[in-house]
Amino acid sequence: MDLIQRAAERLKRNGDLSLVERAANRLSAAAPAQTVPADDPPQDQAETRNLADSSAAESATLPTRHLNLDLGRLQIAGFVTPTGSRTRISEEFRVIKRPVLLRAFATGDDHIEHGNLMMVTSAKPGEGKTFTAINLAMSIASERDLHVLLVDADVQRPSIFQVLGLPPQKGLLDVLSDNSMTPADVLIRTNIRNLSLMAAGTPSLATTELLASQKMINLMQEIATRYHDRIIILDAPPILASSEPSVLAIHVGQIILVIEAGKTGRRAVEQSLTHIGACPNISIIFNKADATRGKDEFGGYGYGYYETNE
Repeated sequence: MDLIQRAAERLKRNGDLSLVERAANRLSAAAPAQTVPADDPPQDQAETRNLADSSAAESATLPTRHLNLDLGRLQIAGFVTPTGSRTRISEEFRVIKRPVLLRAFATGDDHIEHGNLMMVTSAKPGEGKTFTAINLAMSIASERDLHVLLVDADVQRPSIFQVLGLPPQKGLLDVLSDNSMTPADVLIRTNIRNLSLMAAGTPSLATTELLASQKMINLMQEIATRYHDRIIILDAPPILASSEPSVLAIHVGQIILVIEAGKTGRRAVEQSLTHIGACPNISIIFNKADATRGKDEFGGYGYGYYETNE
């Protein structure tokens, strides 16, 4: 019995609200975080702009703005934060991130091209992909020697900045559609030292075409290879609800497919895998996995690995 068959057998109905639904309910009552100005003096800002003008490659790595995340608010809502206490969720994501990081930096015969560039998606809306993308980014940002760029690539229904309590920003689509903009114009530092953000940006009628463009290819190539200690996580739209994931799959080295146990059937999983088959390295995370399956397994999430080239 293959992994997908085993996965389908394990999908059981669970009547509780999903983690992302509970987090959204908690976050709705909290005030948004405040924007604070960059702490660079004027001459340093001018130097940063000169670098952006003189070298597009260099500008792709220079965040020029800063937003503060309300870490206490996020912890209350159930998110992993580098300063938070050890919780079941934080331990689950410690387990989840390790094989992802091993593949990201594998060498020799196990090397994956752009293994440090990955997207998180789901078969259908509401399965917890954004909750997973944020928590995975937070958990990896806790590593001492890694930096994480979390990109809201759900360009039809962006939600990362809203969930984090941040105001809307220009982002990925603006860089792709406006030749006068560089990644440095939309990269945002946070008060988590190893975490930067990029918003989805201004909506466009041609999002799929923008994501399939040569400029997107160049951008992904640049941010994936400029620094060897950087992990880039794209929060992508649901696969069966939009055309963008099949395009994004061409750019990334890894895909993390979030499946809600008891909600997504085998057929939907198989269809999803077909759409993102351009990427041969796919991990499957089961949200709301049955906690009674074994004492040595975490209850909230299960983890599996699927290779499309088998």
